[in-house]
Amino acid sequence: MGVRRFDLEAGGERFAFRPETEETIAFWRGKYPADRQQSAVIPMLWLAQRDNGGWLSEPAMREVADRLDMPYIRVYEVATFYTMFQLKPVGQNHVQLCGTTPCMLRGANELKKVCEKKIGRKHAVTDDGRLSWEEVECLGACVNAPMVQINDYYYEDLTPESFGTILEKLANGVAVEPGTFVDRLNSAPQGGLTSLTDETLYDGSMAAPIASLPNAPEPAAEAAPETKGQPDAQPPTNVAREAKPAAEAEPEADLAAAVEGDKPDALHEVPAAGADNLKRIKGIGPKNEDQLNALGIYTFAQIAAWTPENVKWVEGYLSFPGRVGREDWIAQAKVLAEGGETEFAARVDRGEVESSEDDD
Repeated sequence: MGVRRFDLEAGGERFAFRPETEETIAFWRGKYPADRQQSAVIPMLWLAQRDNGGWLSEPAMREVADRLDMPYIRVYEVATFYTMFQLKPVGQNHVQLCGTTPCMLRGANELKKVCEKKIGRKHAVTDDGRLSWEEVECLGACVNAPMVQINDYYYEDLTPESFGTILEKLANGVAVEPGTFVDRLNSAPQGGLTSLTDETLYDGSMAAPIASLPNAPEPAAEAAPETKGQPDAQPPTNVAREAKPAAEAEPEADLAAAVEGDKPDALHEVPAAGADNLKRIKGIGPKNEDQLNALGIYTFAQIAAWTPENVKWVEGYLSFPGRVGREDWIAQAKVLAEGGETEFAARVDRGEVESSEDDD
């Protein structure tokens, strides 16, 4: 990128934001803390550019710096770095012509000739102040190449003829609707759809049940009765605890004692009022609820009372380290135990959470 210098002579001595812009300035500054107001420098410069006829004069940059309590040089650095900021006067309709490869292959060079003929050299402004132009890098509309951006809007799928007509209308003060200039809807195929046009594809008539998936693996043969319940010869590697042969497996009590932390207090039977629906806590699905019930955990109040050592024990015993804290089970349980409702619990009650109905 070449050196970018601002025009000291054309900018005059003073600049002031338009009164109607003050509300937008307050909106952007309100996004940042009082001690981080300088973070609003880019939107402030953009608003200054709009209020200054489409370009940034040196007084406009100073006004932004004064409002944000910034050294002038820091604002100059931002304005000269980002090419979205124009540092010299531009026309009422400033054309940014994409010359990057996709647009070039589709005729951008011919559009440049139109600009040179109707406007003049790059960065020149017509005598009436209506038009100016420059070449820019990719504007992200390659599928609609070649294209230009005029002020805030895209004009796409151009030919030298259609582009010339646009410039003539703008030069005469006639507004031109942006968008594509060929027979297509946005970025859809030119001339309309050529595939997937059968309406039965979308009316549900083809949604017949599928008997089987092509190339699906054959179901595994059922294990012989004498081998049922035995561990796999090669247990999966994604389990949290390494499986042991049945003869060497630790008793449940020994396993509980081996887990670090303190086992939470348990209820020896379901409360008379019934067990709470623990699936209303985000992170607890049917399987986790069954495991908790097996440990004597039936209510929100029990979970709400867990200590850090209890959490450590539960996470270790159920083999999902960090999950209770990461999903904030305790905070959710406290709200629900007090009769409140969380956003997730409300979704469960409305049947919108599949994991509360099926195994997660």
